[in-house]
This record gives sequence, C-alpha cells and structure tokens, in this order.
Amino acid sequence: MLQYQPPPLDALFQALADPARRAMVERLTAGPASVSQLAAPLPMSLTAAAQHLAVLEAAGLVTSAKVGRVRTCTLDTAALSQAEQWINARRMAVGAQLDRLGDYLAATKPDDEP
Repeated sequence: MLQYQPPPLDALFQALADPARRAMVERLTAGPASVSQLAAPLPMSLTAAAQHLAVLEAAGLVTSAKVGRVRTCTLDTAALSQAEQWINARRMAVGAQLDRLGDYLAATKPDDEP
C-alpha cells in the first residue's frame, strides 16, 4: 500500500503549525539540545515531545543523533530557507500588484484634486 507523502513545503508548514513544535524550533536556534532539554519547558511528557520532534524531523527542520542514551537535536536551516523563499515570492507578487494599483490611481487622479 502506498503512503501519501505531502510535498516538502506542506510538511514544513504543517510541522510549524503547532505551538509546541515552534517552541522547539525557537529553542534550537540557540544551538543543539537534547530531547529532554527541549521537553523540559513544555507541558507534556517526554514521549509526546519525542513525537513532536519526529514530525519536525520528517519535515526536514530538525536532525538528531544518538550518542549513548542521549539524543541531541539540531536545527536544519535549509528547510527554513525554503519557507522563507516561498513567503518572499508571495510578498514580491503582492508588492508588484500594489505598485501597479498605485500607478493606476496616480494616472487616473483628477486634475482638480491636490
């Protein structure tokens, strides 16, 4: 049976949709952290935190490595760059539309208005 795999950008935004996962990403911007360090400030069990980290890993936002009994997570900024590029492309498209609207309004402005 084939499993549906969402496009990478969909998985990325889905992973970032949860506030606990965003908090984990925020913490990882300061540097690598263990699963227990990431779970500590959150109102959830270590198992639940590990499940959230699995979603972040599947989306490509986090990588982890296990040394002994400690699993250390690191933020993968390449995935964040994909989201940034997508958002910036939308921002530029909207900006271009607003520029065209401004040009149109300036060209159609009656002469008697200040």
